[in-house]
Amino acid sequence: MPEPFDTPQAIAPAGGGAQALAATETQALRGAPAPTPVVPAGRRGPGRPAGRAAAPRGLWSDAWRDLRRNPVFLVSALVIVFLVLIAIWPELITDGNPYRGDLSKAQDGPAPGHPFGYDLQGRDVYTRTVYGARASIAVGICATAGAALLGSVLGGLAGYYGGWWDALLSRIADVFFGIPILLGGLVFLSVVTSGSVWPVVGFIVLLGWPQISRIARGAVLTAKRHDYVQAARALGASDTRTLLRHIAPNAVAPVIVVATIALGTYIALEATLSFLGVGLKPPTVSWGIDISSASTQIRNAPHMLLWPAGALSITVLAFIMLGDAVRDALDPKLR
Repeated sequence: MPEPFDTPQAIAPAGGGAQALAATETQALRGAPAPTPVVPAGRRGPGRPAGRAAAPRGLWSDAWRDLRRNPVFLVSALVIVFLVLIAIWPELITDGNPYRGDLSKAQDGPAPGHPFGYDLQGRDVYTRTVYGARASIAVGICATAGAALLGSVLGGLAGYYGGWWDALLSRIADVFFGIPILLGGLVFLSVVTSGSVWPVVGFIVLLGWPQISRIARGAVLTAKRHDYVQAARALGASDTRTLLRHIAPNAVAPVIVVATIALGTYIALEATLSFLGVGLKPPTVSWGIDISSASTQIRNAPHMLLWPAGALSITVLAFIMLGDAVRDALDPKLR
């Protein structure tokens, strides 16, 4: 008897040609299972075995792949790693003492063993520039971590629960947004007698969390509308589990981007406050303090200002470039 006309026919793999299509149809008409499509060698990705499906990739794996191919990220990351290393172990590249001075060499230019010259008190500018990275990077990292943690928690709770909690936190954030950061630093830190990094860190966290809070709130508002969050709620997941397991991993990317860019801004803010005399104070070694003391001697000894200012500019630029690269990698709209 002739075969029925409505017998299902298998679809040949793309690129197989007329012979592959005829062979597949013949096997389907005879009742034999259709062959498993094999991806042609020319269409396989690099390093992917023949006949094996590609492993699914997520946001973070795609972002890491893009970052590894981005020269801006590689250069900025290398600079930041070097700065962190010398901040932790300045003895790696200098054996001098940043506090030892020789007044007979005050404002002298570069000399053998002292490539950056001497400052007003005859101290080695190179050694002080190296040791100045410790305070500046410590302030930037600690302030960014504190502002990101506080802002993420408050903004996440406001976005998730909404209602009066959201309204209250939003109005508090608006109050802090209305305070000029430099004016607030002059007022707040002028009454602090300690010259350590912690008062500066506390001030930056106090005025820095509202920005990250708004970013976290918007990310949580977007994430909690997704179907997987509604499914978790329908299955009886608690608010804590829903926030930590389902919302936070999908809302943390914008916070990381903003925090990375803000880190460089906080380092520049610390140097500005120290330059104005209300941030870090001697005997703490800081780029802002050295820039302040060298600003009056820029005509007589420009090297005193050039090197700490250059180190500060390179550090801030490296963190801002890193933040831009991370933003490009984590934002699917920019792909």
